[in-house]
Amino acid sequence: MKKIAFVIAVAIASFGSAQAQTQAPAANPLRFVVGAGLTAGGDKLATAKYSNGGSIDVRAGGMIAFLAGVDYRVNQEFSFQGTVGFHVDQASARNGDVTFKRFPIEVLAYFHPTDKMRIGGGVRYVSSPKLNGDGFGAGVYQEFDNTVGAVVEGEYFFSPNVGLKLRYVKEEYESSYVYRRQTFVEKTKGDHVGIFGNFYF
Repeated sequence: MKKIAFVIAVAIASFGSAQAQTQAPAANPLRFVVGAGLTAGGDKLATAKYSNGGSIDVRAGGMIAFLAGVDYRVNQEFSFQGTVGFHVDQASARNGDVTFKRFPIEVLAYFHPTDKMRIGGGVRYVSSPKLNGDGFGAGVYQEFDNTVGAVVEGEYFFSPNVGLKLRYVKEEYESSYVYRRQTFVEKTKGDHVGIFGNFYF
């Protein structure tokens, strides 16, 4: 997982430096977008302890996310974006792992103060959030209800095809369990910040 995070960080940096050029509005208002990023935050869901004394937490707001979708430029000042993604945090070792995964769907609207920058936000629907483990984490399992959250972000364009975005997401997960014939609801905060590199084509 750490190696994947490092590769994403290097890719984001290299995209920006390799394709930096004078920004101009896209000729085609409808484009496809793919992206990847790193996120941090949220409540702790599980902790994996290693034999060497180290440990790592799996959190409701971490850690690696991928997205794909469409981006539509309405005019010089406004645009919209719709994406589907995969978001995962994981603690892994040779003898097993613990994973929290979910599938977000986002619809965002933006205002462009300049050709190189845009700010905006929207809604985020998270489907099938689930915590589970195998091997050393075989006893870890928890399903959460689908949830709706809010996104606020800003994006800087190094070129018409490469963007770097910073974002904040506010969301909460709920899971229920029955104890002595009563149903209880447990709430988990998934609020997080993130940095993403997007490629438009």
